Amino acid sequence: MNISMVGRQVELTDSIKQQIEASIDSLSKFNLDIISVRAVASAEEKKGHKGKGISIEFTINLPHKNTIVIKQRDDDLYAAIDVATNRAQKALRRHHERIRDHKKEGINEAKAASKDINMSEERLALEDEIVPHELELYKPQEVQDILENLKESEKQFEIFNDIDGKTRVLYKRKDGRFGLY
Repeated sequence: MNISMVGRQVELTDSIKQQIEASIDSLSKFNLDIISVRAVASAEEKKGHKGKGISIEFTINLPHKNTIVIKQRDDDLYAAIDVATNRAQKALRRHHERIRDHKKEGINEAKAASKDINMSEERLALEDEIVPHELELYKPQEVQDILENLKESEKQFEIFNDIDGKTRVLYKRKDGRFGLY
């Protein structure tokens, strides 16, 4: 990515250059292959006011896309850079989401890809992977056994079937004792 910084009637100090570089580096997180970024800081007189304002303009060139231009004016150059960076990130995020959503596979592509797949073989392959397993929840257990297991573990509660076939919950209370539903 090519980066150029220009100051028009504004001296770009090292700290301002670092702020702009950090802002531009934060734009690369969207993986959009940014070709170049040009940052122009300029001093402008505010119309109808006695003081001067500072504006920052980011020109971001992307492949296969028109140029994105973000211009922000403020009294403080650092504040203008931060606001312009947030606006640029928002624009790049929207562009990234449009690209990502645009590349979804259509129904025709899915049908064409499925012609090469034998569905009966795939179904048999999936059936081989399923292994039935009896849960311990259905095996009757003593309350004392569950209490000992709960004391040794970090769990807050344990669900089990007792000897009478009732589903029970043994839990740790806040006072350090145990409760049973």
